[in-house]
Amino acid sequence: MIFIAFVPLLYAADFVKTKTYFFFLAFISTLIWNIGATWWVINSTEFAVAAFVCNALLMCIPLLGYFIFKRKYGLLSGSIALIVFWMSFEYLHLNWQLSWPWLTLGNVFAGQSDYILWYSYTGVAGGTLWVLITNLLIKYIFTECVEDRKENKWFSKMLLIAIVIIVTPVVISNIIYSNSKEPETVNKKEVIIVQPNIDPYQKFDPNAFNQQIDLLISLSENNTDSNTALILWPETALSQQIAQNDLKNSLYYKKVFDFLNRHPKVTLQSGIDCYSIYNKAASPTARKISGGMYVDAFNSAVALKAGHPIPFYNKSKLVPGVETLPTYFKFLASAFEKFGGTSGGYGKDSASKVFTIDQTGFKTAPIICYESIYGEYVSSYAAKGANLLTIMTNDGWWGNTPGYKQHLEYARLRAIETNSYVIRSANTGISAVIDHNGKVLITQPWDKAAVIKTMIPVRSFSNTFYTLHGDYMFLCASILAAAFLLFHLLTLLKSNINKLIK
Repeated sequence: MIFIAFVPLLYAADFVKTKTYFFFLAFISTLIWNIGATWWVINSTEFAVAAFVCNALLMCIPLLGYFIFKRKYGLLSGSIALIVFWMSFEYLHLNWQLSWPWLTLGNVFAGQSDYILWYSYTGVAGGTLWVLITNLLIKYIFTECVEDRKENKWFSKMLLIAIVIIVTPVVISNIIYSNSKEPETVNKKEVIIVQPNIDPYQKFDPNAFNQQIDLLISLSENNTDSNTALILWPETALSQQIAQNDLKNSLYYKKVFDFLNRHPKVTLQSGIDCYSIYNKAASPTARKISGGMYVDAFNSAVALKAGHPIPFYNKSKLVPGVETLPTYFKFLASAFEKFGGTSGGYGKDSASKVFTIDQTGFKTAPIICYESIYGEYVSSYAAKGANLLTIMTNDGWWGNTPGYKQHLEYARLRAIETNSYVIRSANTGISAVIDHNGKVLITQPWDKAAVIKTMIPVRSFSNTFYTLHGDYMFLCASILAAAFLLFHLLTLLKSNINKLIK
């Protein structure tokens, strides 16, 4: 349906006489889309309704641009305007403080990896462009070739062009697939992915901490053998907040280090709730505490191995409204704290980091939850040498809804864009192994304590075109959008000057 989803609204633009009424139609359409696709967000935040409304309003802006440019400059200008304005909107949603790229059009093919292996060249921006061009062409066929009987002679030609535009990317994807088979001689290492199935709303209860650690260790111990190289635990599996420089000596985590001492060849990568204390305000998110000191809270990842230094990565792409508050909404800090955030927001690293898993050949990308929906950011791990994407997440906040299923599907996009395997540890599910072509090889179901034990190839990494160039298509569209807006403003200015002269 995505190839005709915009057609009714584009068709309405031919008949609606005012910008206000078209904006109203666009808002109703996009609000239905936002609620229908992401209604489950309401299970985790009180601000979900406001998010639906605000995102729908933002989506109306590029649609209104189509309406204005088509009326003033013609069909071709309007069509190009829709493409560049919509892609600019999606680019904005990837980069500003209220980032919410969940409904990026190119994401719609996440469940059909066979169609989109060419995302390794374009990222999801290529899918967005594919969707918009096809909708515009089908709308043109409908209005110009079907309604106007004089143009019916063009119907078969235009229909053929539409079919070619839809089919060609799929054919290209199949060609890429035929040339991407894994060599049988590739080196493989044993990996264990743990899914403890701990209620996220009870996870941070200190009274339940010991039982949670016992469960994680038990699931790991029962499957660990002499061949095990890497164990992956989910986001904030180490849930007792601890200072980063105190982790190794903490009594809270003695059982974890005892487990690693019993298995000295094993590296444990896990999410952890932690903090750092400073003598001064070292970051905008640091909060003053007693004694004139400052503290930053982090949602982090850590790689633990007996006798080795402990590297940390602090989640960089934070969830707006839960883990971070945009600077222009600081006046809402008290309400922000009420539903689980902190008034200063969480601290973060400024860039991605790669964990080198000693003597295995793995260089892992420690991707924490929400970060996995950012293609260019995930590709930055690969550009730094990561040859295995390791996603640690805690999707249980939403309950048994489409949310966790959509989140899993988006991991398939990251595999394709970087040509990398993905291993995914989700606290309540779905944990999974995904190959470099976006194929889900193994899963463990929702709401079940489980383990995946499998062999993962240690791939000799080569950067994809997308890894090297990131969201270049979104950037180019944004430059064109700025040029369109400048042209329109100059045209209006010239028109107004001419009216004044007359």
